[in-house]
Amino acid sequence: MKLKWLGHACFLITSEAGLRIITDPYPSGGGIMYAPVNETADIVVVSHDHFDHNAVSTVPGSPEVVTGSGTKKVKGVEFKGIATYHDDSKGSQRGDNTVFCFSVDGVKLCHLGDLGHSLSREQIDEIGDMDVLLIPVGGFFTIDANVAGQVCDDLKPKVIVPMHYKTPKLDFPISGVEDFVKGKKSARTLDSSEAEFKQGELPGATEIMVLQPAL
Repeated sequence: MKLKWLGHACFLITSEAGLRIITDPYPSGGGIMYAPVNETADIVVVSHDHFDHNAVSTVPGSPEVVTGSGTKKVKGVEFKGIATYHDDSKGSQRGDNTVFCFSVDGVKLCHLGDLGHSLSREQIDEIGDMDVLLIPVGGFFTIDANVAGQVCDDLKPKVIVPMHYKTPKLDFPISGVEDFVKGKKSARTLDSSEAEFKQGELPGATEIMVLQPAL
């Protein structure tokens, strides 16, 4: 399974058989200076209905769209949506958010979307075990570096991939990734937007992997 960070909360996940899943596609503009999403997809997963996460029309092809909580099977992949909030006041400020868990080639992924709060014991149990965690760390609109660290401790993934943080191509009032990785010996920054994961070849201890945006 290959993971490619396109930018913001948008990733392309490609299976060994060529199935392509895109998460939370964004449009260019409105403070987003990443290039338009130019990757085709079979499936698009949308965590919530905000412009910088639900731009399905920007994705080439005719993908099936997965939204909301509950379990759905699309093109052979089972997606489990867990209901959460976009803020720490039960959605009163920014609405709902869906955490998505799914497996590709035996590798378990979890995309937290715009999670805005610490997870309850019930939510932690519902998410369950995972290998690769895609987590927002920029704060303001989502959890910040400190809360993200607690979420990682609660979920205990093998690989942590930060997302939704300030970069030169994102003019949002959020923090960069530096606060999240500061002092963490397990963090490494790749010179690539892509990483490959295989079942049985994942790290024994948790690693933080900072990717470069592709677009």
